[in-house]
Amino acid sequence: MNNEARGDGAMIGITAFGAYVPRLRLQKKAMAQTNAWLAPNLMGKAKGERAFGNWDEDAITFAVEAARDALGPEDDRSHIKALYFASTTAPFADRLNAGIVQAALTLESSIQSADISGTQKAGMTALAQALCVANGAPEGANPSILVAAGDRRVPKAVSAQEFDYGDGGAAMVVGRQNVLAEWIGGAASTVDFVDHFRGAGEAFDYQWEERWIRDEGYMKIVPPVLTRALASAGLEASAVDHFILPSTFKGIAEGIAKRLGLKSEAVSDNLGTIVGETGCAHALLMLAGVLEKAKAGQTILVAQFGQGCEALVFKVTDAITQFKPRLGLSGWLANRKEETSYMKYLVFNGLVEWDKGMRAEKDNKTALTTLYRYNDGILGLVGGRCQVTGTVQYPRTRISVAPNAPEVDSQEPYKFAERAAKVLTYSADYLTYSMNPPNHYGQIDFDGGGRIFMDIADVEPGEIDSGTQVRMAFRVKEWDDRRGFTRYFWKAVPVR
Repeated sequence: MNNEARGDGAMIGITAFGAYVPRLRLQKKAMAQTNAWLAPNLMGKAKGERAFGNWDEDAITFAVEAARDALGPEDDRSHIKALYFASTTAPFADRLNAGIVQAALTLESSIQSADISGTQKAGMTALAQALCVANGAPEGANPSILVAAGDRRVPKAVSAQEFDYGDGGAAMVVGRQNVLAEWIGGAASTVDFVDHFRGAGEAFDYQWEERWIRDEGYMKIVPPVLTRALASAGLEASAVDHFILPSTFKGIAEGIAKRLGLKSEAVSDNLGTIVGETGCAHALLMLAGVLEKAKAGQTILVAQFGQGCEALVFKVTDAITQFKPRLGLSGWLANRKEETSYMKYLVFNGLVEWDKGMRAEKDNKTALTTLYRYNDGILGLVGGRCQVTGTVQYPRTRISVAPNAPEVDSQEPYKFAERAAKVLTYSADYLTYSMNPPNHYGQIDFDGGGRIFMDIADVEPGEIDSGTQVRMAFRVKEWDDRRGFTRYFWKAVPVR
């Protein structure tokens, strides 16, 4: 698993990276105090906070936001030739979830895409597969492969996992040009060690005893893989500058580092008190954070455990100074709202059944024919621009809306998702049904033209007004609970 196998000396590695952490941060102290009457033992986990998604976020929306963070605001993403989406909590068991990500990002339909799931190391496996595919490309080709991961694991209420888990996503682009971190080695193993599992059709994980997972799992399965990964890279353990190994158990990464001879200062913070563990996305999320601060010449050993182990070794290049994600892990961490309502967390994660009122009683059946015909407009937020008058509009139609110039079949695709926008008018409505009242919606004006009536998310009463700057966010529009279908669209989110 190293570049010597190529024989042409081409450098393969990470060319871009991004992250996403939801804005809401539930205070663990509030969680522990609410449940102290029932589980006083959980007071020991009351330090820090954990990220949790808004009601309209899921594994796909996390991955889309992380990918946008990596790809930047450019409309042209034709350089992406393949997409791997990693998640253990994808909304569809039999629908290509990566296809939704592809449509939201307006990637070419000619790309190859795949869902990778079934294990907590799925994110790392997706990255390893992308590197192998890039490594096997013909000489002279420049394949850019996007790896996007997201997880929203919902544990049982009043459980230790409720404190340990967090929501989020991460993305990496793999290629040969402008490599930020060169892939120099790696190793993997597959071991049917069941530390936890979630059966088909089950809502919650079942987890085994902590000491067994630590002593028989991590401490015996991970070290040999790391040793082989370092050997494939031709590195001594002491040469590693950053060591990434997610675990919800305290001291795991430190113990393995000590056993292998890694420097104690190389062990990366697992973000447990500020995000929580984001499932199969977490190693990539930690890697995105490390790459933000890494220096040229430093080496990174990143691994993740899950029915075996996947480990990769990278060497940071001089190009690291030339790339910045749109916000990066540090930016998303700063974009936070402290939340102390444990009940809001329960409602947003479907852990309590509550009376939604008669206004919520409707059939949310999706017209799949319409979704297909207008796929780029619905999932990609692609409108139209009249090639004769320059008038921009959404949705795209055969007849232009240009005043006194109803040109026919004159429109070319025009992408709105990455364009700056502001609120023209809005309403904060307590009468309509909303998972998070009041329901904010309004007319959004875009720089360069175009106006769309849409929902406004991640906003508190009185926080916005006419003229407030907003950005577009890919979110869940609504669920069809009768048929198990999730519908997506774009919403406006205040720029903070």
